[in-house]
Amino acid sequence: MARTITKAKRATKAKPTAARTRKRPVAPRASVRTAPGTAGVPIRTYRSALAFLNSQTNYEKMLRVGYNNTNFNLNRMLRLLSALGNPHRKIRTMHVAGTKGKGSTCHMLAAMLRNAGQKVGLYTSPHFVDIRERIRVNDEMISESAFTKLMAQIQPVAYRMRRDAPTFFEIMTAAAFLQFAREGVDMAVIETGLGGRLDSTNVIKPEAVGITSISFDHVQQLGNTLELIAEEKAGIFKPGVPAVSAPQTPGVKRVLRRVAQKVGCELKFVGDDIEFSYRFESSRTTGPQTRVCMTTSTSRFDHLHVPLLGEHQAHNCALALAMIDAVRQRGRDISEQAAIEGLAKVRIEGRMEVIRENPRVILDGAHNAASVAALMRAIGQNVAYDSMVMIFGCCADKDIDGMLNQLELGADKVIFTSSGSSRSALPTELLMRFQERSPKMAQVGHSLLDAYRIASKSVSRDDLICIAGSCYLVGEAKKLQAQGLLD
Repeated sequence: MARTITKAKRATKAKPTAARTRKRPVAPRASVRTAPGTAGVPIRTYRSALAFLNSQTNYEKMLRVGYNNTNFNLNRMLRLLSALGNPHRKIRTMHVAGTKGKGSTCHMLAAMLRNAGQKVGLYTSPHFVDIRERIRVNDEMISESAFTKLMAQIQPVAYRMRRDAPTFFEIMTAAAFLQFAREGVDMAVIETGLGGRLDSTNVIKPEAVGITSISFDHVQQLGNTLELIAEEKAGIFKPGVPAVSAPQTPGVKRVLRRVAQKVGCELKFVGDDIEFSYRFESSRTTGPQTRVCMTTSTSRFDHLHVPLLGEHQAHNCALALAMIDAVRQRGRDISEQAAIEGLAKVRIEGRMEVIRENPRVILDGAHNAASVAALMRAIGQNVAYDSMVMIFGCCADKDIDGMLNQLELGADKVIFTSSGSSRSALPTELLMRFQERSPKMAQVGHSLLDAYRIASKSVSRDDLICIAGSCYLVGEAKKLQAQGLLD
């Protein structure tokens, strides 16, 4: 039976209700559990490799995780790497932290380096569909065979460390370093997972450090002010290593400058120390696009086309260009023109990704208030549509009210569903909180497929369906698309 989207009543007063989730255990750190592919069973297949990895403590699936030296332990990470031959010391790296735009910046860096003739490793997280997406060499995710060999090499070390066992993310980070060293990459682009100071990637001495836009996210772990969050992100600064930051708020700038001075690294800000501007333009042949102009101490970039849509991507593009320039100043032979040509070719899944037309369907991994706001602006500036239906699901530990406020401003209708994660906020809870602030049409889809079918029945060819709120939700959408269920 076809469902219709009904108009919600405006509530007279918003209630500060906390997001509810299904009851689930919030476990402390755990030792390696016995599972196929652990302890006494050698890893010989891809399936057993996955079983081993998934048997480790995974903070990505937990709602409440203490941010401390027990759960996030760089000494444990260093012991793991030491037992594996210290692969992180055998590769050149570039390191990127921040709240939003880390993945986009890393993909831009990798594309520029690759087009300049470098063999490039890329480590990002989370993944959308396949765990192997996190580890790429020259834009190709590693094979099942390579992944299996990596887990087989790490398994006995993890077992010996079982009293203080490495986590899921620590094992994946070690696997990335091993693969990049094995492949002999010229440069590895490394994205932090959570924060920076205690992140398991923070064992490298990179050739350049980048800080993307800092906003509110993971406040339970990193702090409830932008300044506290910035201090954690700045934890990846290293003595003598050039650092570049995207434009930031005044308070964040002060913190980053203070940490850089204390550590002993040169820090430059795009828009302050590095001259930067951008503009939007549109034509019948190319459609809407953004162009950036930027001047560093050694280079000038005029009216470069930004391959990804949105003001935030102009900032990410400028940061990536500035990081490449910093590495070139340290003597790396990277053709500026080849890098620029590589930038023009970059395409990133899950960032305003169009998966079908008539009606247009867009996927975006925006998952905090700032990134949802950036998404709404980017759609408004670059996408023509009559009405937008937003399919939205998020994790319960995010700034739900902040994201709902942005949806209220940008979407015409909203269908709430599960985020596809064990940390998901209940769709009914999201609906209730949205109705407290908005009279716009909204309802619940009990699954993403259910939500998509509801949306499809309520749009015309000239309307837009946007699926956002969680990388897990985007991953689920991509799985449904691969099965032909979003046609």
